[in-house]
Amino acid sequence: MNKRSLLQSVLALALASGFATGAMAQDKPIKIGVTGGPHAQIFEVVKKIADKEGLKIQVIEFSDYVQPNAALAAGDLDGNSYQHQPYLDNQVKDRGYKFVSVAQTVNFPIGLYSKKVKKLEDLKEGAKFGIPNDPTNGGRVLLVLQDKGLIKLRDGVGLKATPLDVVSNPKKLKFVELDAAQLPRSLDDLDASAINTNFALSAGLNPGKDAITQENAKSPYVNVLVVREADKGKPWVNQLVKIYHSEEVRKFIQTEFKGSVLPGF
Repeated sequence: MNKRSLLQSVLALALASGFATGAMAQDKPIKIGVTGGPHAQIFEVVKKIADKEGLKIQVIEFSDYVQPNAALAAGDLDGNSYQHQPYLDNQVKDRGYKFVSVAQTVNFPIGLYSKKVKKLEDLKEGAKFGIPNDPTNGGRVLLVLQDKGLIKLRDGVGLKATPLDVVSNPKKLKFVELDAAQLPRSLDDLDASAINTNFALSAGLNPGKDAITQENAKSPYVNVLVVREADKGKPWVNQLVKIYHSEEVRKFIQTEFKGSVLPGF
């Protein structure tokens, strides 16, 4: 075999090897766990774009917040997209997961609603204000109220604030702590209330139109794309992040959800 023939044979083998590797990658798609609703809808768009770029994705829906992380830890998923950073931090601390967030995705800005006033500043002294009774969301609402200038929290309290950490409350707001799912039904009995986006939508409220104000889109509660620490440097992770952060995905979020879900990137 002359040098020319030998070179052609080597190139042919290299190309064949490359095609085989691509075929193997397609036979084993990247599995991404999501919760039903906006996360699933967005990832279907991501999946279509990725498919055009040669990255196969399988979207797997879950109905709760516990299983997507458990499945990722067990190796049944390659990544998930459903949780915000504070939730991930708590899961890593409590369960010892070796996870890392590789990209910000979307924010479900918690909205403040009222049937009695049009603006927060119109709340009367002693107004009853509903907040979720779970630590994560309760603290989140208090931070929103501080950001809007209604209260001041004790220095350094961070994301775990409770009504006991309020050090300045000029309007003497009376905080009514209820299960987050009950807040929409209790709106008639309150002067105002914070309501999580998913519960607002279920109650027929449009966060973009009906909320008298909303959390900032760049809050600490922006959702994240999560993978195992060992996988964070793999090429598919970087490709997936670029696709999620594409203008096509951004426009879908803005058009489809009309302010109830905001791009966090």
